Amino acid sequence: MASIFLEQSGSPFTAFGFSHITTLLVYIIGLTILMLFTKKILSKPSIYQFIRWSLFTLLILSEISYQLYTALNGIWSLSEHMFLHLCGIAGITGAISLLTHNKQFIQITFFFGLIPAFLALVTPELPYDFPHYRFLKFFIHHIAISWTGVFLVITNHVTIPFPSFIKSYVYLLIYAAIIGFFVNPLLGSNYLYLSHTPAASTPLDLLGNGVWYYVNLCILAFIVFFLQYLVYSTRAGIKQ
Repeated sequence: MASIFLEQSGSPFTAFGFSHITTLLVYIIGLTILMLFTKKILSKPSIYQFIRWSLFTLLILSEISYQLYTALNGIWSLSEHMFLHLCGIAGITGAISLLTHNKQFIQITFFFGLIPAFLALVTPELPYDFPHYRFLKFFIHHIAISWTGVFLVITNHVTIPFPSFIKSYVYLLIYAAIIGFFVNPLLGSNYLYLSHTPAASTPLDLLGNGVWYYVNLCILAFIVFFLQYLVYSTRAGIKQ
């Protein structure tokens, strides 16, 4: 059992293998339940609080346990294990949002966490398969991030107007500039995959090379954010 917490000890991850497909189904089922039973959740404070604090706990424990895991296995480094990727930031803003119900953080979590976390779930960059800790942490963390983005919006009196979509995108560009021009060169890191594409096959491989990679990355991020805004707007229109 202890071997699941050791580096270089576990079965190699298989994309779209049984364990991968199972976790994707869990993600979809959970998301569907949140969407279908929104009124039930809001009408039962005990259910709302249970989901709220469960998501908060998963987000915090996932990040803390990962830092401990990498440190105890002697692999921790500033260049690879800080929570500076987009989903890492969404996990932090999500936890703050669950704790404070801050409108700005909820909007940022929605845009930074929903589809980006889903894309990470579909094309994970993982060394080990179930039941290794790395597998469990990755999927639990990213599922919780995506669920949190939805949960915060459907259970709080927070709207996602068009200006918030633009504002969140501008925040992303500013953050990406800081990471790309300062953090990655200083640490020799690849946060936000601005230095090169992930080792795993992802849609980022289709974005080209050189300056076109960054141009297309900006366009892709804009499209992803806009799709999330459209999904929210469509659902809000149906509710009205």
